[in-house]
Amino acid sequence: MSHTSTADSSVTGSLRIAVSDGDSGFVRVLTKRLDRLGWEHCVLAGAAPPERLVAMRLGAFVLDLALLGNHAWDYLERITRELPTLPVIVCTGQSTVAQRVRGLRLGADDWVTKPCHPEELIARVEAVTRRRRLADPAIVDAIIAGEVEVRPDQFQAFAKGASIDLTRREFELIQLLAAADGRVMEREEIYQRVWGYTMAHGDRSVDVFVRKLRAKLQQASPQWSYIHTHFGVGYRFAAEPVDGGDPGPSAAADAPPAAAAAADVPAPLDGTDDVVSLARALA
Repeated sequence: MSHTSTADSSVTGSLRIAVSDGDSGFVRVLTKRLDRLGWEHCVLAGAAPPERLVAMRLGAFVLDLALLGNHAWDYLERITRELPTLPVIVCTGQSTVAQRVRGLRLGADDWVTKPCHPEELIARVEAVTRRRRLADPAIVDAIIAGEVEVRPDQFQAFAKGASIDLTRREFELIQLLAAADGRVMEREEIYQRVWGYTMAHGDRSVDVFVRKLRAKLQQASPQWSYIHTHFGVGYRFAAEPVDGGDPGPSAAADAPPAAAAAADVPAPLDGTDDVVSLARALA
């Protein structure tokens, strides 16, 4: 497993951005400048859902709130909440102080008022991207294991260069496990760090999400085994080649087959704790 810094290529080299803007004249001038810089870019005609932005592997997102009308504030809040590592720069028309303050408090990293020169917008995108990396160096480290690459800066994981369709919770789980450098993580610790509070007795949310994540990894990279069960303890992330169906050594390999399988199967719903568990698992 290796960690690769992406800071230099993202800040001083090519950057991939999406521009959601209905001003065709401004977009035309901006995209010509982006082409000269060698930046990859995509122009969006409306409010692209967060999962589409994730799949695009963006380094920054430029948003014109005027394009979205009455839904602009809700959309901005949703994007910044669901994609917290994606730099968002609002570039829109004349606004009041109250509107600018609201946008920044909702999570926008910067606010540029039109009319503006494309060079200023580009410089602000570079500045926001640079500040993000200086403030949180951890987000620039890609974790590579086997055929899988985990990219915290893009809030996504890839197998052989193709995006793995992960939910937000599944990504948080793989990021946590992969960053542990092969250490076995107990279920309680995983739950505390991913869900954010103490795991209730009987809660099988961790097992449910590990099972979902493991299935997606198996589909995307069938020649490798990544998440290994340590019966009665928790899980370990390590890329191990599959040899004749054997995913590689783990503590679960020494456990009785029925017991090892039970570690990843949710318990029957027979009480209040299990009802809470199911609700949280589906969250």
